[in-house]
Amino acid sequence: MNGAAARRDAALLPPMGWNSWDCFGSSVTEEEVVRNAEFLAAHLAPYGWDTVVVDIQWYESDPGHHDYREVSQPELDEWGRPLPAVSRFPSAAGGSFRPLADRVHALGLRFGVHMMRGVPRAAAERQLPVLGAPGATCASIADRGNVCPWNPDNFGVDMDSAGAQEYYDSLAAQFAQWGVDFIKLDDVLYPPVQTAEIAAFSRAIDRSGRPMVLSLSPGKQLSTAHAESLRSHAQLWRISDDFWDEWPQVLEQFQRAARWAPFQRPGAWADADMLPFGRIGIRGHVGRDRLSRLTLEEQRTVMTLWCLLRSPLMFGGHLPDTPDDTLALLKRLDVLALREGQDAREIVRDGDLVIWSAHARGREYRALFWLGSEPRMLRAHVDDLDVRDPAVAECEDAWSGEAVPIDGGWVEVDVPAHGVRLLVFG
Repeated sequence: MNGAAARRDAALLPPMGWNSWDCFGSSVTEEEVVRNAEFLAAHLAPYGWDTVVVDIQWYESDPGHHDYREVSQPELDEWGRPLPAVSRFPSAAGGSFRPLADRVHALGLRFGVHMMRGVPRAAAERQLPVLGAPGATCASIADRGNVCPWNPDNFGVDMDSAGAQEYYDSLAAQFAQWGVDFIKLDDVLYPPVQTAEIAAFSRAIDRSGRPMVLSLSPGKQLSTAHAESLRSHAQLWRISDDFWDEWPQVLEQFQRAARWAPFQRPGAWADADMLPFGRIGIRGHVGRDRLSRLTLEEQRTVMTLWCLLRSPLMFGGHLPDTPDDTLALLKRLDVLALREGQDAREIVRDGDLVIWSAHARGREYRALFWLGSEPRMLRAHVDDLDVRDPAVAECEDAWSGEAVPIDGGWVEVDVPAHGVRLLVFG
């Protein structure tokens, strides 16, 4: 099996796990990663949550707790490749994430890291050599005119320069040696799409010999016109900017989900971004230390929409502090079954009413979303819901497991404000 096929096989279902960004921003520590990994393994792994991702600036000893520092000061090796900051990740004293990866793997989980596109500015300024490319330096491959607008760490890479591919090859080889399973590559979809560097990083992963899943970010204004190209290089790609705990942002995701749902394929997933649930903003870059501002019903709406879309599910809160009712949302197997679904699509959009249809495990799912600010009793006929058996006498609420009667073909359900009822037929 070639590298690209192996990577697709590693993401036949949308990945699920925990990412450090929403709760710790760029300053997460090894102790905090381990606490969340242990919680994930103990409480959520049986439900499919199996990936732990260390997000941005793990190579910075003093990254700043509420915004990026103006001048990046990364830990680097002699080839200009980032190294874990030992002050935050003590087990990396030997210059490797391998000890932390081994600890995560011992829990039965997968280990992931975030990476910014490009070459570190500090490596270019020091003119460090590129491994495997005699004569090339980090300065000679740097594209100083193609930089991230919101993060100061890197220059872009000029893919026409000698040593450019070799630099990305050396990064992927390093990650493979560390035992990395998942790479979140950032600043590649924040228009314009960085097609050349995406392709280069994809080739580098395949050359590394380890089938590391490639996730692309951030996805602002991303068009479905890029779908085929993205599928050929990555297993996940974001379809929005950072998603936070505000109801207007939830509303925006409905139209993105409707556009991208028809393009989902095993091993190639449009990603609606992380779940900002539980305790977030502890040292994050947005807002204050808080429990998610989304109500429980709004969180249920997000979970339902993400599962219908078959989006990856990355929990953003500090897991040990997560309320029990939020944890329960992550364990509902009848809802998580939609990750194996087919033909998910929006079938009704009428003011504050949105209805989705999907099939999973031989059953029909119909989600009745009510986006209004007051509760509403919704009444729908099975014909309008496109249910295959019009004589069906009852269905089931996938969230509660309770039976929902059908009278003369009509279904009546009370839906909370900003809420959803997920009905299962068959």
